[in-house]
This record gives sequence, C-alpha cells and structure tokens, in this order.
Amino acid sequence: MPDNNNILILPQLRDRLLHYRPTPDHVDAAVLIPVTDTARPEIILTRRASHMSSHAGEVAFPGGKRDSTDASIVATALRESREEIGLPEDRVEIIGEMDTFTSRVGLRVQPFVGMVPGDIPLVGNPDEIESIFRVPVDYFLNEKPSYTHKFRFRDQEFTVPSFNYEDYVIWGLTAFMIVDLMKRAYDHEIDFQWPSSIIAPPPSSQSSR
Repeated sequence: MPDNNNILILPQLRDRLLHYRPTPDHVDAAVLIPVTDTARPEIILTRRASHMSSHAGEVAFPGGKRDSTDASIVATALRESREEIGLPEDRVEIIGEMDTFTSRVGLRVQPFVGMVPGDIPLVGNPDEIESIFRVPVDYFLNEKPSYTHKFRFRDQEFTVPSFNYEDYVIWGLTAFMIVDLMKRAYDHEIDFQWPSSIIAPPPSSQSSR
C-alpha cells in the first residue's frame, strides 16, 4: 500500500474489526496488538528478555496467561501490557478481537487489537522485556515475508511466515497474528497455507495462492 494511502489504514482497520466476531473458543491467554493512532500507524512489538525460560529473545506482543483475578480475557491482555511495557489500561481503545491461536505449548491465545496514542511513553519490564519497537503497518502490506522458519507442532512440521525488520525477526505465532490481521483488515494476499490445528483459516485463505 503506497504511503499516500496511510490515511485509510486506521478507518479500514476499525471498520473491518467492528463487525467481526471470532468463533467462541476456550481461551488460556491473551495478547494485545497495539496500533498507534498516528498519521503513519505503527504496530508495537517487544523482544523478550534473553534470560526468560520460554521464548527467550523472541519477538512477541505484550500478553500472557489469564489470571484468576482478571475480570475477562481482554482484561488479561490489558493487565499484561501494563506489567510488561507500562501501557496504562485507560490509554488503550480496544477496537476488535481475532480468532484464537494455539501456541507451541498448546495454549489457546486470544489476540485483541487496541488503538494507543503514538506519543505514549513505554518502558519494558526488565524481568520480561529486552526492548520495545514499532513497525509501520504499511511495512507488512508492502514487504513479502520469507518462509525460512519452521517449527514442529503436534508431530507435524510447519513452515511459518517471517519478517525481517531492522535487527528484529518477527516469526512464529506473532507473525501468524500479523498475517491474519493484514488479511482480515486489508484483504492482503499473502501466499501461505494455514495449518488448521493452529488457527481456523480466514474466509479468503482456505489455501495458498
């Protein structure tokens, strides 16, 4: 999508997510996909700390497992975002939700998309986060993913899309969620076969094209 179409990115995102309701599912965890309310919208991501026991050094959205004190699964995403990157709950406008994904360890993860101010200061929790970075939404609409990353899940090997942005490699469940968002919000064509055991495929992506 050309730069002069950035003005259309947020309205279309809001419109497409407004009426989308994912299939009801059991959910163990939640993540927030923060999108900045700026002239050139950006998606906020993190790199997990290298000393973490799981997914160390990997790129991820803020989020985590549901806590017994969370009032809802969206409250989980907001709480984890506050704890991980210092994003106050009252500065997030939830504009939609997406289908759940199954992580490599079998957790069902629900993504929520939230609008945040572009100038909001964010600070990573050093116990969990190495760095916080932002990627323009139009980057994912213009950049073709690579297919060099693979992982095993339930005794099957899957090739997953990945994006290289500056010195970050965005792959795995995070890349799945980004691809799903680009397809649902912008009808973006990404040549990729969806593993049905990870996510129910979007209506327009029953097979690779």
